[in-house]
Amino acid sequence: MSAVLEGKLSDLGSWKPEACSIAKAMDIVGTRSAILILRESYYGTTRFDGFAARIGITDAAASSALRKLVDAGLLEKRPYQEEGKRTRNEYVLTPMGLDLLPAVVALWQWGDKYLQDGAAPLERLEDATGEPVRAELRSASGNEVSLENLRIRVNDEWRRKQARSPRARK
Repeated sequence: MSAVLEGKLSDLGSWKPEACSIAKAMDIVGTRSAILILRESYYGTTRFDGFAARIGITDAAASSALRKLVDAGLLEKRPYQEEGKRTRNEYVLTPMGLDLLPAVVALWQWGDKYLQDGAAPLERLEDATGEPVRAELRSASGNEVSLENLRIRVNDEWRRKQARSPRARK
């Protein structure tokens, strides 16, 4: 059982997954702290102390993970000041961070199915209807796509861009 690899991709021994989007994404969100900070952001946590306390990590780990997520563009800092206190930053999801929600829900859904003993502790429901929410792989026309029906090929636009790149000509 595997995806359908097209063209030169069909011979796994003849190519390397260079510029892999999964590897690039994992460089940013591939730590427990990073993914749990995103979870907390989706729940509404915005303050440094809230992240550290709710995740159960040190201030140093929280600071490092928040810095990485801000630098990558998933969160942005916004200053706030409580009366009589110094200005601090809160951390707010950007559109880039919001776009990662389906991936986080997919991890959550997988954990519910395979890692919980019986019923999962939390449910995901559409607020307006109360219907269960789940991550699925679907085509643009709405068809559910199984692994065997997933076709992967080199993106022609990416290939043209690589050919024009000064690094590609060296």
